[in-house]
Amino acid sequence: MAEAGQKKVINIAASTEMEQTLYAVKQKVYPRAVSGWFASWRVALVLFTQLLYYGLPWLSWDGRQAILFDLAQRKFYILGLVFWPQDFIYLTGLLVIAAFSLFLFTAIAGRLWCGFACPQTVYTELFLWIERKIEGDRRKQMKLDRQAWNIEKIGKKTAKHSAWLVLALWTGFTFVGYFTPIKELAISFAHWTLGPWETFWIFFYGFATYGNAGFMREQVCKYMCPYARFQSVMFDSDTLTVTYDPSRGEPRGPRSKSTDRHTAGLGDCVDCSICVQVCPTDIDIRNGLQYECIGCAACIDGCDQVMAKMGYPRGLIRYTTENVIKGKYPDRSILAHVLRPRTLIYSVLLLAIVATLGMALINRVPLRVDAIRDRIAARETADGHIENVYRLQIINMQNKPHRYAISVTGLPGIKLGDASSLAEVAALGTHDAVVHVQIDPSEIRARSSPVEFKIQSLDNPELTKTVRSTFLNR
Repeated sequence: MAEAGQKKVINIAASTEMEQTLYAVKQKVYPRAVSGWFASWRVALVLFTQLLYYGLPWLSWDGRQAILFDLAQRKFYILGLVFWPQDFIYLTGLLVIAAFSLFLFTAIAGRLWCGFACPQTVYTELFLWIERKIEGDRRKQMKLDRQAWNIEKIGKKTAKHSAWLVLALWTGFTFVGYFTPIKELAISFAHWTLGPWETFWIFFYGFATYGNAGFMREQVCKYMCPYARFQSVMFDSDTLTVTYDPSRGEPRGPRSKSTDRHTAGLGDCVDCSICVQVCPTDIDIRNGLQYECIGCAACIDGCDQVMAKMGYPRGLIRYTTENVIKGKYPDRSILAHVLRPRTLIYSVLLLAIVATLGMALINRVPLRVDAIRDRIAARETADGHIENVYRLQIINMQNKPHRYAISVTGLPGIKLGDASSLAEVAALGTHDAVVHVQIDPSEIRARSSPVEFKIQSLDNPELTKTVRSTFLNR
């Protein structure tokens, strides 16, 4: 019995040890600030994307907001264009273009989007910048988190989170400003008269930004973003990725600047772990390509600085391909391998879709007409004609009013009845025109016959739309 009890204790201990081994407790990542060519590009793209995001809602175009997705009025304004729900096909085309662009850029140069322009990366960079300004660099942040709570720690933490919340709520306010006119939104906010939906989305989007960029950070990229999981299907041996060159760096080891690495039997890597310290997802790029790598190239900038200080050639960590590392061709031949079957197919498809969408937009007629025949069957008029009644819904998609002439064709002698053949439609307005179509019974040869309505603007003859329907006999 004693031996059985001892085995049970050992099994429980082993089980507990296994649970502790399999469960990885989240450790806060303190990315070290880095400067360099790629860091400069990242800062430039952060500034560019945020100037666009925060600035576009405040631009005006023809007396209205330049970019506005007015869900209440079901109108979507993009500079001089006005789209309606019926134009959903254009949004579909835009999403397809975005998808193929992502496939193409990923096949060429890996996760450029993730490392330089993804909103999660951009806002994490902004939050990190605020954190460094208030709490100091990586070493000071770690020291501050380890020390007991005191006036200094409370003050810095309060200032940091207050700045984060202001930025996050301003981000949420701007987001809502794309759907509710932002100037009206600002007035409502100043007078505390925001509607319930505006209030909800400002705080929802704001706290999502606050949580994702302030706390979750690399967890979003590693565990929540699906792109990290399926990126491998878009990579091949000629895809540019952030890569450590083991043939040059190994065997790694610390040494002084005066040490002759060849005599000491060492590679170029001094094992300083700078590449790990600057990584926002806390990976060691020297272990090879990993799905957690977002391609930000911070490790390249960090390693190049160390190589420069040691007097070694730069590029121990660099953007290169798997085939270069395997020695199949040198770095200078990378561009020659950009055009390959995968990228050519993506490029041709992308150009075809862009051209098709562009032509559709150029030839788009800002007029929509729907013809609905009245449910009442055909009837005979006092003068012996057969009459059908139709409701023409005319949608003027331009930001100015138009007068339209209505005509009908399709059968010999077909004509409009007493109803007016003119329709006036306000700018960005909808008008229901009830038209009576009549014909001599002797001209009808079938139970139902196709007819066609033509709606043409009187001030712009090119603004014309035709719509088909059927004419029923008695």
